[in-house]
Amino acid sequence: MPILESNKSAHAWRSLPDAVSSSLGNLNHNLNHDAQWQAFINTEAIHQSVTFGVQSTGSSNAILVSVEPGAKTSVSTGLSSDADFVLMAQPEHWENFFSASPKAPYTSFVGIQGMNIVQDGAGVHGDHDKYSQFAHLTTRLLELIREGLHGPLAQDKQTESDEDHLTGKYVYIEPPVWGKSKVFYETSGTGPQEIVFLHTAGSDSRQYHVVMNDSTMRSKCTMFAFDLPAHGRSFPGNNHIPGNHTTNEEAYVGAIREFVKVLKLNKPIICGASMAGQVCIAVAIRAEEVGAGGTIPLQGCDYMTMKRQFGDKSPLVNQSLFNPDWIYGMMAPSAPLVNKQLIWHLYSAQAYGIFHGDLDFYFGGFDARDRVSQIDVKKCPIYFLTGEFDWSTTPQMSQATASKIKGANFKEMAGLGHFPATESPSRFIPYLLDAIEWIQKTRG
Repeated sequence: MPILESNKSAHAWRSLPDAVSSSLGNLNHNLNHDAQWQAFINTEAIHQSVTFGVQSTGSSNAILVSVEPGAKTSVSTGLSSDADFVLMAQPEHWENFFSASPKAPYTSFVGIQGMNIVQDGAGVHGDHDKYSQFAHLTTRLLELIREGLHGPLAQDKQTESDEDHLTGKYVYIEPPVWGKSKVFYETSGTGPQEIVFLHTAGSDSRQYHVVMNDSTMRSKCTMFAFDLPAHGRSFPGNNHIPGNHTTNEEAYVGAIREFVKVLKLNKPIICGASMAGQVCIAVAIRAEEVGAGGTIPLQGCDYMTMKRQFGDKSPLVNQSLFNPDWIYGMMAPSAPLVNKQLIWHLYSAQAYGIFHGDLDFYFGGFDARDRVSQIDVKKCPIYFLTGEFDWSTTPQMSQATASKIKGANFKEMAGLGHFPATESPSRFIPYLLDAIEWIQKTRG
């Protein structure tokens, strides 16, 4: 019986226009009245029409969307051959994606295509340059189709504040590779535990503002967060060449070491996500050199390799559109929209080539597979935290790394994705506090 039900389901999604027909009736109206869609297409730079399709493998019947000069949009169904490019996925992929409560990796078409969760039969057919130029439109299109089926996704509640407790300053550090740089950092809290937060690739430390304003965090910790050289509000290092940024372990660990040294921090905990999660592992290995008293890798593992994509550093693609769109679906669907839009904004705000160069470290540049066993958790406790919705560094990858380190701890975070500190701070902070307490007891 389960096999028959599965076959029946797959058959229903073989023709994607038929499967989502209840949403298509209003799609043209919704696109032409959607503020986000209109913000994207309201530009004179779209001087010729583009048509893109969405379809299931094994079918030529596609949803077709055309954008014309003058900010005009039209929706139809027809042959995929009429499109400049087509988003293709298996029927069961679309069924999962368009469900009322999608799970990783079906929260994003980038996730469906496959990174560390490989999906056969999914990808872009047709003009890949045009896809890279208009990928942000396809993301919003798919969101609106899903909303037409189920309504808007439920969002975590978040209390907005009009009071801020952060103080910002500049300090000079001189890490390897990047050279002397004037870097920006913020601090808050008066608690006894010092902790340094590190931002993700191609972003900056504004990701931690809600965490650093939290009253419990301020009472328990003295918090610091700095922008790496050439990121966010920090100045490029003396060795910087525009478009030639790269990150490796020596530069990254060196920057953290110099920051700890210049601010005279006393065995702080180092915490960061994504590439910063990986460098937290490197810091734990090199704890004595850095002066660290514990690390909390968020979305971290000892090695990751995957096929690089180069739309993030292309003269044909606007990276301030492509880069944030590429990472947008790594977040939990329930994250408050204002927080998801902040991540989008931060990834849209970086200089040319910064994100791409950071990924030199994240995608295979960091390899600690033969070194993680060296970590002494009595000197530098390490506690892995990974969000359930992350299809880049998955919970399974983080747990596998933690299992190689005697005495390390790991926990999967419910309702969070690749940017846990920013997506839903109210969900994240209890996990963070538990990790801090565990580190203090383990180190004690």
